[in-house]
Amino acid sequence: MNFDAALDTALSRLHDEGRYRTFIEIAREKGHFPHAVWTKADGSKKDITVWCGNDYLGMGQHPAVLGAMHEALEATGAGSGGTRNISGTTVYHKQLEAEIADLHGKEAALLFTSAYIANDATLSTLPKLFPGLIIYSDALNHASMIEGVRRNGGAKRIFRHNDVAHLRALIAADDPAAPKLIAFESIYSMDGDFGPIKEICDLAEEVGALTYIDEVHAVGMYGPRGAGVAERDNQMHRIDIINATLAKAYGVFGGYIAASAKMVDAVRSYAPGFIFTTSLPPAVAAGAAASIAFLKTAEGQKLRDAQQLHARILKMRLRGLGLPIIDHGSHIVPVHVGNPLHCKMLSDMLLEDHGIYAQPINFPTVPRGTERLRFTPSPVHDAGQIDGLVRAMDGLWRHCALNRAEVVA
Repeated sequence: MNFDAALDTALSRLHDEGRYRTFIEIAREKGHFPHAVWTKADGSKKDITVWCGNDYLGMGQHPAVLGAMHEALEATGAGSGGTRNISGTTVYHKQLEAEIADLHGKEAALLFTSAYIANDATLSTLPKLFPGLIIYSDALNHASMIEGVRRNGGAKRIFRHNDVAHLRALIAADDPAAPKLIAFESIYSMDGDFGPIKEICDLAEEVGALTYIDEVHAVGMYGPRGAGVAERDNQMHRIDIINATLAKAYGVFGGYIAASAKMVDAVRSYAPGFIFTTSLPPAVAAGAAASIAFLKTAEGQKLRDAQQLHARILKMRLRGLGLPIIDHGSHIVPVHVGNPLHCKMLSDMLLEDHGIYAQPINFPTVPRGTERLRFTPSPVHDAGQIDGLVRAMDGLWRHCALNRAEVVA
């Protein structure tokens, strides 16, 4: 086989379809985020504003977080030195797990190197713990959940997105005695819509199923202490396993699950994705713990309130221009483009002409025909930056003749 030719074919296909992923090299500026410096391919530099990051609250530059990381770095050095079982469990890891367990009102928590690994490792391990387990998974669940469910070797059922009636029908068709788990998300990040947490918990209690929720895009952002949408909706106590990240609203790195002490102990003892992975650096764990602790406070609520206000303002102004935004009431602001080439073109012009960085979202992250730009306003985006984005989108949308009718067509 001509391997180079096969690689050329595969890459050319992505270019032809307009969904080849270009990595934009940026340098964030501590104390000035969302400002950053973009290094172009020719080596020149340009000041830009980041509008597509997941550091939703700007905690990646917060003094409390940086101070905790500096202190831990000076005290312990860089890495953890091993897996959690072999020299890689430090006081910082235990403090962070206790902070997470407290956040979610659970008996215990377990750290992973990312929320992706946490989802994959946990969902692929559960059938080992519950023989015959059937997992019911929302059709729009994140790739990490899909991978974990796919790899576990057990039975799976896919229910239509947020369709509790379809979920009920699938459960009714299975053996009532079989162990069951329902896996879903609190916020689906590409559309910004919410999962029907209460309705799913009601059904789970009715049929004796476990519940597994991904709160990755919600932790830090919702609820009186930032524990997520389940906390906001007073449903957190009804969720058996909560998955989330430390890399978005908390501004650091890593992922976790929170659950009962027995559940955490079993996953800790059986999941290869936990057992055989070097643990988080202590400085990272210290920064994440500080971020969670801060966002539990009234000062954290002020950041959440400011972020929600900026999201509402941006949605209102883009909607006023007639742009096809997708608005389900969350903090995420997607603008539907519907064509990968147009989406990339808009992204490129925003960056080059206006210094606005918004990465195009194309297949396979979203289904074909639903390509979009996804804006993530934060408390540290000011009124002038919001105004600049709105004006740029207005001019480019009209310039490119991307009105609603063309997008739908």
